[in-house]
Amino acid sequence: MNQITIAGHLGADPEVRFTSSGKKVTTLRVAARARRSGKDETIWWKVTIWGEQFDNIIPYFKKGSPIIVVGELNKPEIFTDREGRPQVSMSITANNILFSPFGRPDSAGGSSNEGEATTHAAQQGPHQEMAHAAHEISHGQGKADPAFAEDEIPF
Repeated sequence: MNQITIAGHLGADPEVRFTSSGKKVTTLRVAARARRSGKDETIWWKVTIWGEQFDNIIPYFKKGSPIIVVGELNKPEIFTDREGRPQVSMSITANNILFSPFGRPDSAGGSSNEGEATTHAAQQGPHQEMAHAAHEISHGQGKADPAFAEDEIPF
């Protein structure tokens, strides 16, 4: 099994479907940026989620949301685009999905005032607020924050 971790932004809202046997399948389109030969390049990933394992957090992801996906790398598919050029489609079967601390705007002017950052994160919505808290914890700044209570965590 080949494990891979990608970080990027959703290119569309999550898509939920059901197989003919009734199994739930959620699909995410994730754009991840890579720098090659001094140029930024976007790689699009199709992320497949089988079952209901991430149903508690999927509603918090919308088009443009920053996301981190860990999963099994599937075999690349080669197809022809509308202009007749060969293209490669990369896909992952998700094992874990995380709110990404990347991609959120910093507080105005790069201020390190914790109150401003907390207020700014709370104004950005639930996934941004959770990403801010995760960022603080990972950098040793995890303090009890009244704007972020554990009973509000959606999972």
